[in-house]
Amino acid sequence: MNQPAHPLARSRGGSRSRATHSLAAVLAEAVALLDEHGAQGLTLRALAARLGGGAASLYWYVSGRDELLDLAADSVLGGVLISVADVRTDDPIADLRTIAVAMFDAIVDRPWLGAYAMRNTAAQPNSLRLYERIGEETMRLPLTARERFHATSAVVGFVIGTAADMGQEPPAEVVSGEVSRDEYMARATAQWRALDATDYPFIHHIVDEFAGHDDRDQFRAGLDLLLAGLELRAQGGRA
Repeated sequence: MNQPAHPLARSRGGSRSRATHSLAAVLAEAVALLDEHGAQGLTLRALAARLGGGAASLYWYVSGRDELLDLAADSVLGGVLISVADVRTDDPIADLRTIAVAMFDAIVDRPWLGAYAMRNTAAQPNSLRLYERIGEETMRLPLTARERFHATSAVVGFVIGTAADMGQEPPAEVVSGEVSRDEYMARATAQWRALDATDYPFIHHIVDEFAGHDDRDQFRAGLDLLLAGLELRAQGGRA
């Protein structure tokens, strides 16, 4: 369904001809451009060229590049909202896990998205609804308002922060194909093993785990620890 033209742009309509694209189409192309080239590759001129028009026509929809980035990020989170619309079991912890994983999957493969997801909920209605959706799951647990606020913020922060960290662009030598990801990780592991165990006891303790870890498994394990703590708190325990 086509979305209405952005109200900021309508107020500027004056001497400019009305754009022929829907806001949904503009944001879809903006997301595609961001996925291909990152935040630095999204300019109004580049986007207009993809849409087959002039950059001035985009001001019908957005006030500028910053708002475009916010709305593009929000459109991706809108997809997450749709994907979890029917998530409702008798276990709020399980539902929180499902929503968090869906959100993580949407962000982790988009290095640009972590910086803009939920950056400004006043301008990002889907982000606000997703925050609300996660918060409503915590309302099914016997917690105080403060605990629910902290729990919701912790889940959102863990998802976005971990996804942004894991979704960073690989080192230049991996991107160029000079070395494979496996070769790069093997080299990093060897460097960790070579550290003095007296100075780095923890690194030596976990280096075998690091050597064979999978990023998504690592995220899920961390999420399970976070949710286990939340469940313990809801049961009246104290970590």
